[in-house]
Amino acid sequence: MADDENIEETEETPEAEEVSDTTETVEETPAAEEVSDTTDEPAAEEAPAEEEAPAEEPPAEEPAPQPVAKTRKLKHVPRHKRRTRSKPTREAPAARKPITRLPKPDGERGDRQERRGVVVSDKGDKTIVVKVDVVKIHPKYKKVVRSTTKFHAHDEANSAGVGDTVRIVETRPLSKTKHWRLAEIVERAK
Repeated sequence: MADDENIEETEETPEAEEVSDTTETVEETPAAEEVSDTTDEPAAEEAPAEEEAPAEEPPAEEPAPQPVAKTRKLKHVPRHKRRTRSKPTREAPAARKPITRLPKPDGERGDRQERRGVVVSDKGDKTIVVKVDVVKIHPKYKKVVRSTTKFHAHDEANSAGVGDTVRIVETRPLSKTKHWRLAEIVERAK
């Protein structure tokens, strides 16, 4: 009976060793592949070793590597995978600078446009309609081009009448259509 136990023990022992050897080999192979695929450093170390081999011998053909699952590049990287950078901390100033307001310069405003035209209507209260004739020479055809434009102008005193020649000056918008005001009456209607 003692011999039977020894036989069983000897039979179990080699099997246990073989199983442990095969599991170790299986575990080592994927780990080596993962390291070479994920990091560039081991692959870089292997390359110089191959270059140091004598140039006379042709390089031995290596077995074809197993296809590795390719990860496709994402156009949008999720927030939790993005690179994080720390922001530099700004030093808080000891005291805030007071806000200083400079007085407005008393210089003249920009050049205002002036027009000279004939009053067409004075029916509105404190408003006149002035017709301005513009004569220009066409830049390409050199022909005289006449155009007429009507402007609504502010007349505070209602002094201008129909047919008067007046000078109007551009001003801030006074209403939807009034952007001009009466500067002077050049010539009264007869």
